[in-house]
Amino acid sequence: MASTSVAAAEVKAQTTQAEEPVKVVRHQEVGHKSLLQSDALYQYILETSVYPREPEPMKELREVTAKHPWNLMTTSADEGQFLGLLLKLINAKNTMEIGVYTGYSLLSTALALPDDGKILAMDINRENYDIGLPIIEKAGVAHKIDFREGPAMPVLDELVKNEDMHGSFDFVFVDADKDNYLNYHKRLIDLVKVGGLIAYDNTLWNGSVVAPPDAPLRKYVRYYRDFVMELNKALAVDPRIEISQIPVGDGVTLCRRVY
Repeated sequence: MASTSVAAAEVKAQTTQAEEPVKVVRHQEVGHKSLLQSDALYQYILETSVYPREPEPMKELREVTAKHPWNLMTTSADEGQFLGLLLKLINAKNTMEIGVYTGYSLLSTALALPDDGKILAMDINRENYDIGLPIIEKAGVAHKIDFREGPAMPVLDELVKNEDMHGSFDFVFVDADKDNYLNYHKRLIDLVKVGGLIAYDNTLWNGSVVAPPDAPLRKYVRYYRDFVMELNKALAVDPRIEISQIPVGDGVTLCRRVY
């Protein structure tokens, strides 16, 4: 959300220094969730296009998640809106989500799918998922979700062994351990159908992908940066997919399987 100081600084730059080039206040910390140039611009998008159209259950879950100490892990509201619209555009029915947290993106997916749609959802922490589960149930979409607690890799390996599961998923959303993204991709490319989508979250990783080596990054940002950059390079040259890297949230790379 935009801070009063940021908004005031922008107004001052535009009204009291008309003779100088307009100054844009940029986020001072690389770890900021939004990649936009200013808090005020991001807040404008949220208040104009996102919050007025946000379903009530998603609003409730967003507000509950904001009180959690790890709330930075949640999918942003603008990204949740984007994913819901995307799922409807491709008429997705059978989907997968790796990395659930409290379930904001999962709820967005469940609301977008038809009543007989299915989501295989995996996360190592059931406790976080249970925070959002009452809201998901109240929204009437819990029956679409098959939640599995534990690492995703063993589940994916079992799915890959079953040839009947190859090409069975319309959409996959990955927002989990960045050091395993390439391992996930090696398996998911067989499980998603030709013409289906895989969406990798955090592929601009707090903007750190272009940060200089001596940038004051948070420890977890620095640790995972190389894994994210390795994924980006691999996706860019993978002939099995078409890609588009979108600067929404913390960066989302859409991969459409072509064969």
